Amino acid sequence: MAEKNREEDAIRGVVERLKIAFSSFHSAGEIETVVAKAHATFSERPVREFIPVLVERRARAMLNDSSA
Repeated sequence: MAEKNREEDAIRGVVERLKIAFSSFHSAGEIETVVAKAHATFSERPVREFIPVLVERRARAMLNDSSA
């Protein structure tokens, strides 16, 4: 349970960092949606320790692609 809370906190941090980085290109809602989609791609992975880092990388790439 503590691991799940830690992951959720880390994902909220990802959302906040990406809102700061992409606020001039994307709305807060778009960023939250992209992070949720990126997070969902890792839902079946048994090792959760690096999921927030992977989510941030994937979401950042998705946002960069749609901003270009």
